[in-house]
Amino acid sequence: MINEKKYRGYESYQYLEAGVDFKKFELVKETTLFPDYIVPVSQEEEARVQRLMAENIVISLHEHLFKAPVNLNEFLEFRRWGRDFTGYEGMARSRLDCVFDNLMNGTAMITSRGGWKWDDILYDLGMRLSDLAHQDMMILGLTTDDIRRAKANGQIAFVASIEGAGMIENELDRLDILYGFGVRCMGIAYSEGNGLGMGLKEPSGGLTAFGKQAVRRMNKLGMAIDVSHSNDQTSLDTIEVSDKPIFITHAGARALWDTNRLKPDDVIKACAAKGGVIAIEAAPHTTLTVKNPLHNIESFMEHFEYCANLVGIDHVSFGPDTLFGDHVGIHTALSEALSLSASKGTNAFEHVKFVEGLENPADCFPNIVRWLVKHGYSDQDIAKVIGGNTMRVLEQVWWDPKKQGHGPNHQ
Repeated sequence: MINEKKYRGYESYQYLEAGVDFKKFELVKETTLFPDYIVPVSQEEEARVQRLMAENIVISLHEHLFKAPVNLNEFLEFRRWGRDFTGYEGMARSRLDCVFDNLMNGTAMITSRGGWKWDDILYDLGMRLSDLAHQDMMILGLTTDDIRRAKANGQIAFVASIEGAGMIENELDRLDILYGFGVRCMGIAYSEGNGLGMGLKEPSGGLTAFGKQAVRRMNKLGMAIDVSHSNDQTSLDTIEVSDKPIFITHAGARALWDTNRLKPDDVIKACAAKGGVIAIEAAPHTTLTVKNPLHNIESFMEHFEYCANLVGIDHVSFGPDTLFGDHVGIHTALSEALSLSASKGTNAFEHVKFVEGLENPADCFPNIVRWLVKHGYSDQDIAKVIGGNTMRVLEQVWWDPKKQGHGPNHQ
């Protein structure tokens, strides 16, 4: 029943010579650094899990598929080489058919310690796509047909995504350039405000006049819009201005845990009312709850159920936001660059070394489906939340070259 991915043993940049063409760093293995946790299910339930993942398109709306250095003191030096080493071996066992990979975004610090510079983003993107072009298990996902083809062929569609748009500065045409380079999803702001709107660091302010132009341009291009790191007013403004559904690719419900990193009910409702989807986040110490203050798959799924009850099962999915490595350690090393202090709430909680059940991109979705099966969700609802809802939005947002009449100037 399992549809195996066509992995031939490729490792990132193996077409180059380590130590000659680039500096070699010791990277983590794609097997988990932490004890494997499998959501306990019966043999019969496990068979159903495998069938559901084989029969349906499985999409993560937010991940970082790189392998981190073992020594995190080398992380900034590692980043300055601009080479993300994708965990291909781990992804071969992930059961994912499509991944929205958010590159290194704010930590693409090749020319600037502040990150988010135009040159750095293009360097980061181009280097990653060069590596992708040298193997055949992952394909660049540009259309919904690419995702379906990846599923059918035992491959994974890699959707290039960027978490904030600060690097376009006041140049609207840079959105077209990024689209031309393969970017198919972009956030309005990361944590800091920019020329488009305010990030979650900012207590007030919303989408700017230029931001409204940018939203309309993304609609015309067929680029999905994300407001995960935008503040509440910017999120609401973006939803209102966009003539297409939008994504919240990695967040949760602020009603369950009081932090700016999660979304209040009115934003979640507005997103759903426009046809959009909120995907639940699992980066360490984000989707906690009062009932489950120790971050694990139970607190994560509590956010899922809250959002599903609030706006309906058709508007919820998953964007775990994981990576291959010590995620907690990376957060500690890069707390300033990632604006983590601005995203923490006031509730006390116990720090974890890893999020049990959601340790890395290879393990998340099998455990999510096990949890859903164990808790009595129907095949139809599981198919929706693991990929069907995302595909519905992409069919409305992304440009399809087979469809005639796309764009306001079509005759």
